[in-house]
Amino acid sequence: MTDVSHEISAVARTVGSRTLEAGEARLATISRSFPDPLEDVWDACTNAERIPRWFLPVTGDLRLGGRYQLQGQAGGVIERCDPPRSFAATWEWRGEVSWIELTLTPEAGGTRLNLEHVAHVDAERWAQFGPGAVGVGWDMMLLGLVWHLGSGAAIDPAEGAAWAASDEGVQFITASSDAWCAAAVAAGEPAEAARAAADRTTAAYTGR
Repeated sequence: MTDVSHEISAVARTVGSRTLEAGEARLATISRSFPDPLEDVWDACTNAERIPRWFLPVTGDLRLGGRYQLQGQAGGVIERCDPPRSFAATWEWRGEVSWIELTLTPEAGGTRLNLEHVAHVDAERWAQFGPGAVGVGWDMMLLGLVWHLGSGAAIDPAEGAAWAASDEGVQFITASSDAWCAAAVAAGEPAEAARAAADRTTAAYTGR
């Protein structure tokens, strides 16, 4: 069983903005500590043979300037890479381009992982779903990494999908959506609007 409360509280989430050449963009940041050496966390996040063990199968050229594709999900181009500390890439999905940046920092007892997702989101879509639209997915990604680093084993995709649909999985998704709601409110979003967006995000992920 997964201690949902512990896994949710172990993650820091913030919502903000960033000015890009094309204008103001939304910024969702997720961060967590792992009791694992920096080099191992880096390898898990960048090794094409390990990524499918906890996330999704990936194809392409995983090096600076290379293009990658996650099976059934986003693809993009690796725009910056500083092993074993950080990389930045485009996140291209359904005709839209956003950007991700992963940074690893050594700390006492392990490694701190920080992931930023920057996207141009129109006001209507933001009002509909808020930061949880991407944030819940990143929470689930981090949980998969926790399971993989903790056991060294691969996560069976069918078992992962079954867990996400289980009562425990729905509890995790709901708690993640609630946490992103709180992050939005902390960033200045009106509480009522943030709550409504979070409820729609939860329903979209769970079908409930």
